[in-house]
Amino acid sequence: MSTNKVAEFTAPGMSNDKASDAISILENRMVALLDLQLTLKHIHWNVVGPNFIGVHEMLDPQVEVVREMTDTIAERIATLGGVPVGTPAAIVERRTWDDYGVGKALVSDHLGALNRVYDGVNADHRQAIEKLSDIDPVSEDMIVSQLADLEQFQWFVRAHIESSDGALTK
Repeated sequence: MSTNKVAEFTAPGMSNDKASDAISILENRMVALLDLQLTLKHIHWNVVGPNFIGVHEMLDPQVEVVREMTDTIAERIATLGGVPVGTPAAIVERRTWDDYGVGKALVSDHLGALNRVYDGVNADHRQAIEKLSDIDPVSEDMIVSQLADLEQFQWFVRAHIESSDGALTK
């Protein structure tokens, strides 16, 4: 369900073809971040066990920052002449990964699974950066900035599941 470029305009100095390519990449990142913010909130509601409160409280700021990232990407899509679609059906239809499968569970179970979610989101952000470098430096810069925050969030998660010798326990 790619709406891609629909307007007759784009950012000045950018071709419609490059705008369309950038929009396609940004749509993928927007869907991933919409899914991530919902997953983070799901974990926030369903995490239990030792260190519950620390993890519970760690996740809400991540949700807020990821929500802002999503908004920034949606506005960039519109700036380039596209239509950002963030409905639940569009998220499910366009995502290329499995749904988060952990329900009510211990901190270590959720954070192990969340670490794997961040692996995918962050790796895909890096691929988007590579593709955008030849298409749109403004969008590239935006995704680079987001990746810095996403990698820090993953570090926060990993700190909970890391052993003293640096190995991940989950």
